[in-house]
Amino acid sequence: MDYFGDPAIWLPWTFAALMGLSILIYVVLDGFDLGVGLLMPLSNDDEKDRLVASIGPFWDANETWLVLAVGLLLVAFPTAHGTILTALYLPVFVMLIGLILRGISFEMRAKAPIAQKPMWNGAFFAGSLMASLSQGFMLGMYIMGLTWTLPNVIFALLTAVFLTVGYSFIGAAWLISKTDGQLQRHAIRWAKGGIWGLILGIGAISLATPFISTRIFDKWFSWPEALYLAPMPILSAALVVFLWWQLGRMPLTNDRWAWTPFAAAIGLFTLAFSGMAYSFYPYVVPEKITIYEAASAPESLFIILIGTLFVVPAILGYTVLSYYIFRGKATALRYD
Repeated sequence: MDYFGDPAIWLPWTFAALMGLSILIYVVLDGFDLGVGLLMPLSNDDEKDRLVASIGPFWDANETWLVLAVGLLLVAFPTAHGTILTALYLPVFVMLIGLILRGISFEMRAKAPIAQKPMWNGAFFAGSLMASLSQGFMLGMYIMGLTWTLPNVIFALLTAVFLTVGYSFIGAAWLISKTDGQLQRHAIRWAKGGIWGLILGIGAISLATPFISTRIFDKWFSWPEALYLAPMPILSAALVVFLWWQLGRMPLTNDRWAWTPFAAAIGLFTLAFSGMAYSFYPYVVPEKITIYEAASAPESLFIILIGTLFVVPAILGYTVLSYYIFRGKATALRYD
């Protein structure tokens, strides 16, 4: 296949890669701030303020990557956009309500009277829970081919729970790097509990995906592909062992290596996402529509690509700059 000669080939591939990258960045970045929201009920009032302070400069920008991913799906693969969103209308609606509730409660908890603050803290948790569960449910339904049958829905419900626990884990890993003292010790304990949900979620998806179709099964277990892909599960297992060992030693003197659990969590999410991308390629709707069948006309894609070459670096640059400016430990929560 000529990947770089025929624009009907390399343009859809390029947009699929950009969309996949946007989704991965969103899952990691918004995943940890959704996870921080999920941990709100486990913390006291003072800790809740520090939890919010740890994500305050980032959470709004993190959601930009979701907008970019959906926008790329709409303009580059309109046929797939209609098919996917039609099948996932209900969980998408729940996710949007959750994200709106998070945004409102994030602002209102700072402006409401003290007596109403617990209500808005609860709303922030509820919004985080709704968004996390709905994203996990959508992931499960996508893996099962967007077909609403009872076994598929049960699998999607399990995936929803696993992804939610996985988000709480990466949120705890973020807090380990951004906090200190008693809250950091609590975050270490939360991470130790959350890692098991992440392991179960990755394991369930990894076991289910090859049996969805013989094509995916052959991609993973035929020779020599199985040999080439062996490093992925080996690296995943190594990261899990490292995380458990490292969390058992923390906190370390002078807060050394506090960033390593979050870095390892990013590695796990990236490996899991890469495995899924490999499994489903070249399909954008599993086993139904390929990226080449769903793509817009090459002439349209080329024009869109020109705009994308400006938009993506701008968003990426802003993201990197914001994390650089607000590096270090989270300070006291302020709204002035």
